This record gives sequence, C-alpha cells and structure tokens, in this order.
Amino acid sequence: MGQKLQAQDWPNLNKYQKDNLRLQNEPTTSNSVVFMGDSITEFWSNVAPQYFQTHNYINRGISGQTTPQMLIRFRADVIALKPSIVVILAGVNDIAENTGPATLEMITNNIFSMIELAKAHNIKVILCSVLPAFDFPWNPNQNPATKIMALNNLLINYADVNAITFVDYYSAMVDDRNGLPLIYSADGVHPNKTGYEVMARLVQQAIQLNSTK
Repeated sequence: MGQKLQAQDWPNLNKYQKDNLRLQNEPTTSNSVVFMGDSITEFWSNVAPQYFQTHNYINRGISGQTTPQMLIRFRADVIALKPSIVVILAGVNDIAENTGPATLEMITNNIFSMIELAKAHNIKVILCSVLPAFDFPWNPNQNPATKIMALNNLLINYADVNAITFVDYYSAMVDDRNGLPLIYSADGVHPNKTGYEVMARLVQQAIQLNSTK
C-alpha cells in the first residue's frame, strides 16, 4: 500500500510535508525566503550549506523535477510557508525531457503560473535564469544549449515586462561552448562549491533589493 501511495505522489508533496508543518507551527518571520527548484537548488544545501544556514533560508528543491511538478507543489512548499520572497529556478529538466517532451511554451506557462500564484499571495518573486548546459549526462545528445538560451530569453522578457527581479546566473557562468565549465561543475550541469558561491553572490543582491522594497 505504501509503495502504491508513493508512486501516485508524482510531484513528491510528501518530501517536505513534515518540515512544512513544523515551519507553519513556528512564529512567522516577515523576511523569510523560499528557494523553489530542482536538483540545482536541492544540492545547494548539501554542497554549500552555510549559505542557507547563515541566512535561515528555506530550500524547497527536489532533484529531477520539472516545472509541472513544481507548479503542483507550489502551494504546499511555498505559499503555505508565507514567505516574503520566493526564488524560482526551473526549466532545465523540462528541456532534458525528464517527464516527457516539453515545448518552451509549456515550460514558461508553468513558471509564469507559479509567479502569478506568488503575486496573488503578496510574495515577491525573484526569477532566475536556467544555468548553461552543453549536454545532460543522464540523457545525452539532446543539444540543450540552444533551448536553454531561448528559454532564458523568454524569462528575461517576462521579468522585464512584469517588473520582476531577474537573476542572470547564465551570463556569469557560461563558457565558450555555451556550457557550464569545469571550474563551476564536475558534470556540466550541477554546480560545485565555487559555482554556488557565484550564484549566492548574485541572488543575495536580488534578495537584498527586494527586502528593502
């Protein structure tokens, strides 16, 4: 029975359920920040935990997830925690087709829906560019670099039109083949400690900007 229930939990709502309940029962803080994403967000707390610990930020990344999964769990893992800011980093696993083929429109529709949900609940949004990737080790020969650039252009334009803070990890980390260089990543997709230090510096500026608004 337990295995059947787990198989049906496609968005993995169970992963953070207990911790979400714990946080909801604690006194709310007006300056809490939730990071919503996939493995790049989840592994940040493992590779460079001091960033989240120092600032008391909440990590809601789940490895392998695509934007439809994140959209389903957005209420439970973000809105219910009543943060002042949500940092959204999503889309690379859609391009990798982790849950099946996805067009750029499908990806952006899900990301924009998350943003609209956040805004409806007075949560400020920081939208992040997808990190560069020349190839995916778990699903090779997909030629993701061009798709990532196209997705990022759509995200930048949306952020600009809707006055949303945009964090451009891509430009700060991309190499000459439009991938993620070894200095920032061992596998070309997931950042190492140096990569996360670059990301922390950029997103921290955006969080401070939104904290003073």
